[in-house]
Amino acid sequence: MKAVVVGAGVAGAASAIALRRAGAEVTVVEAYEDPAGEVGSFLSLASNGLRALDALGCAQAVAGRGFEVPRQRMWGASGRLLGEVPRGRRADDPRNSVTLMRGHLVEELRAAALRAGAEIVTGRRFDPEAVPEGTDLVVGADGIRSAVRRALDPAAPAPRYAGLYSVSGVSEGVPRSAAAEPGTFNMTFARNGAFVHVVRPDGAVWWSAQVADAREPSDTGLERLAELYRSERVPVEVMRATTALHRPALHHVLAEVPRWQDGRTVLVGDAAHPVGAGQGASMAIEDAVVLGRALREETRAGRGDRGGGSAGGDGEGAVAAALARYDRERRARLTKMARVASANRDAKTAGPVGRRMNELIMPIVFRHFYERATGWLYADDLSRALG
Repeated sequence: MKAVVVGAGVAGAASAIALRRAGAEVTVVEAYEDPAGEVGSFLSLASNGLRALDALGCAQAVAGRGFEVPRQRMWGASGRLLGEVPRGRRADDPRNSVTLMRGHLVEELRAAALRAGAEIVTGRRFDPEAVPEGTDLVVGADGIRSAVRRALDPAAPAPRYAGLYSVSGVSEGVPRSAAAEPGTFNMTFARNGAFVHVVRPDGAVWWSAQVADAREPSDTGLERLAELYRSERVPVEVMRATTALHRPALHHVLAEVPRWQDGRTVLVGDAAHPVGAGQGASMAIEDAVVLGRALREETRAGRGDRGGGSAGGDGEGAVAAALARYDRERRARLTKMARVASANRDAKTAGPVGRRMNELIMPIVFRHFYERATGWLYADDLSRALG
C-alpha cells in the first residue's frame, strides 16, 4: 500500500510514523525546504498528546526536548489570582504536560518518520493532478490553508481571521516577582487580550502576547505591545527583558469541515479541525494514531476484498473502510474540542464588561467545575492504540 502525506509538520510527520507502523510505503511532500524552521514559537503537549506519542514510540525523545509544566495559574487584569489547576491533565494523573519549541517537536517527529522508513521530500507543493500513479492513500496534513482540503471539496470553508494575533518571545533576567517559579503556566486575562508566560528550568521566560484586535494588525512590535499591556505589571516586566522575538502569527478560525475523507483522501490536524486552546498539536498526533490504527486493523480484517482490492487487504476497500472509521471515531471528540476552543478564544477577546464578569465567575468555575468539565479530554488513553 502506498501513501502520500502532504505536509511535514506535526500532523504530517506523526501520520508518516503511524502509517509506516500500519505497513504502508510513505512519501511525505512538504512545500518548505526546512519545515522545522517555519513553525515559530512554543507549544504544550497535554497528557493525551503525550500518550499518543507513546503509541508512536516518540514520547521520551520529544519530552527530552522540553520541560514539564505540572500546573497552570490564571490571573485577572488586576493581578488577582483567579485559579490554579493541573496543566493539561487530570489532577490524579502523574504525567505532566510538556512545553517545548514547536520546531523541536517537528524535528523529533521527522527524525522518527525517517527512522521508520518514510521518505520526506521538501520544497515540493501539492498538486492534485500530479499524485504518483499507484497511490492508494493521500493524507492532507497541510494546515489551516490546506490545498488538499480544497481539492477534496472545492466548497469547503475557508479560514478567516479570528480577531486575535500572537507575538511570542524569550526573555532573560526577568525579576522573580514577575517571572514566578518554573513549572507553572501563567495566563493573564489582560485588558487587550491574554498574556501567557512560562519559566524554563534555567530561568529563561517563554512568553506569548495574544492580542484581541478586530482588524488584522499593521504593527506587532514590542513598543506597540508595551502600550497595549501598559496596565498589567507582569506582562510589561516580562516583555521588557526580551532577548528574542518570534514571527507574529494571526489566529484563524475555520467553520466545521463537512468532508474529511472520500475513501482515498483524508484530512488530519489543522487541515480538518484547527482547535487551539493548547490542544492543536495533541489533537493532530491523536489523529495520526487513530488513522494508523484504523488502516492497520481494516487491512488485517481483509476489507480489501470489498470494492475491488486484493484479498490480502491492500486495496481500495481497506483504505475506504479505514477512512470511514477514522471519520467516525474522531468527529465527536473534535466537535466537542472545537466548542472548548471557541469558549477559550471568547475569554481572551472579551471586552471590558466581559473581563469584569470573568474575574467574578472564573474563580468559582476553576474551584468547582474545571476538573469535571475537562476530564473527558484527558481520559482517552491511546498508549496501546498502535500496539
